[in-house]
Amino acid sequence: MRHYVGCSGWSYTSWQGPFYPSNIENSGWLNYYSHVFDYVEIDSSFYRIPSVFMVNNWVKKTPKDFKFTAKFPKVITHEKRLKDVDKELEYFFEAIAPLSHKTLTLLIQLPPSLQIFEGLENLRNLVPVLDNRFRYAVEVRHTSWFQDLAYNFFANNYICMVWSLLAEIKTPPIITTDFLYLRFIGDRSIQEKDFGRVQIDRVLEMQKWADNIKNVQDERVNLAIVAANNHYAGFGPGTANIFRNMMGLPDAKWQEKEEEVQEQQKQHHEQDHDMKQSTLSDFL
Repeated sequence: MRHYVGCSGWSYTSWQGPFYPSNIENSGWLNYYSHVFDYVEIDSSFYRIPSVFMVNNWVKKTPKDFKFTAKFPKVITHEKRLKDVDKELEYFFEAIAPLSHKTLTLLIQLPPSLQIFEGLENLRNLVPVLDNRFRYAVEVRHTSWFQDLAYNFFANNYICMVWSLLAEIKTPPIITTDFLYLRFIGDRSIQEKDFGRVQIDRVLEMQKWADNIKNVQDERVNLAIVAANNHYAGFGPGTANIFRNMMGLPDAKWQEKEEEVQEQQKQHHEQDHDMKQSTLSDFL
């Protein structure tokens, strides 16, 4: 099974210093990120349909083997609830087309208010008009979806049901197609200004989901995508690295002066004498 483990988004000012060197402007962040991780989830496409110019820049700024997932715009999923969206789909697919060869899947994140019966009806009408250059994953946010009716629909249409970890809901680890998509989302209790460090210990929960992936017996499954959101533990790159270690993958390494790391470790040790840190991975 091939694993892509990265972050949900890359454009966070709080990452400058802890992740991005201070001398790199935000126009260079994606290029820097793409030489640390091999995958990123595009979060900004949820808020507005990107321009073709922007998407072409994403292609140019990343290595040829770098991969993306991208969220459907909320005008399709939340405002129109998947209904009467032909025009919006056309705009989105036209914009995202230059990225098709680098895209692992497109993410259809449903609103919490969209329950299974309305949602399945709308999805049945949506599936035939989806662009077949892409694979698709659906993230549900209401417990009514956790039943065979939904699992069978996704399986019959070769759609991945996303494994999501939110404060209010956690998706059961049901396999519906030949790839997995795990999203460490969390909640909004962590403020954006604090995104430069891991603040909540999620290790036990993350280990459970690492085991879920390792224990997959379905021989069809050949790909696992994992996206770490800042709101899950506080710092997406740190969360991604912790999970990479759990999966037996090498650390993603970003530049930070050794003396700065040592000083941070010293300060942290003085605050908590029970914690021992010997590596950057431990510190994160």
